Amino acid sequence: MDRARAHRARLVKLEHTALVRAPRTRVWKLVTDVPAAARCVPGVAAVTPSGTGKYKGSLLVQLGPVRLVLDGDVALTATDEAAGKASVRADAKDSRLGGTVRATMDLTLVDKGEDTELRITSDVQIAGRIGEFGQPVIQRKADQLMTQFAECLARTLA
Repeated sequence: MDRARAHRARLVKLEHTALVRAPRTRVWKLVTDVPAAARCVPGVAAVTPSGTGKYKGSLLVQLGPVRLVLDGDVALTATDEAAGKASVRADAKDSRLGGTVRATMDLTLVDKGEDTELRITSDVQIAGRIGEFGQPVIQRKADQLMTQFAECLARTLA
């Protein structure tokens, strides 16, 4: 693959929905507490505060045959508890493979009686060699991570 193509950014839109067996107020409190929510993201190695609403972190991800170590910044950029909406921005880099990931995630919590529907819409920009992976590979990994995240939220809130 030529250099120009290898470094072109790939834009991916991901949408996930999961039912969390807990009331919306409890789910809200957990998902807007970035260090606590990060404990439910498979592969998160560390999250440390770096300012108001900002954090530094590391994420280890196996994507196809390659293990990525993404180091970067996460920020809770907007919250509206009454509407059950929050936005998160993440910027990370894998130094070994030479690629970056930028994501904006919009979370919406929908009251479903005693349960909560969690909707996450993500706009992800992947550049460098990481971007060489096809969307189906990225989609499968994102689906797997989302399922594990929702299961962990449910266990944490049980």
